[in-house]
Amino acid sequence: MPRFYFHFANGKTILDDIGTELPSIDAVRKEALCTTRDLMFEAPPELWAGQPCRIWVTDQPNAAGRTIASIELAAK
Repeated sequence: MPRFYFHFANGKTILDDIGTELPSIDAVRKEALCTTRDLMFEAPPELWAGQPCRIWVTDQPNAAGRTIASIELAAK
């Protein structure tokens, strides 16, 4: 099963070097949306400052490789 790496940036960048095994690109998209949903409900105060937040998924660790999916959001 392929491994995908979920990265996060919101003023501070957190790069995934462990990854998550998922069976398909559709599963990657669902996981990215679920992560975004969880972030919105459990958001740190910085998320609500209106600064763009980005979650992106690559096929290699530490944001290397090909970007598979990307979600940007901002909240006020």
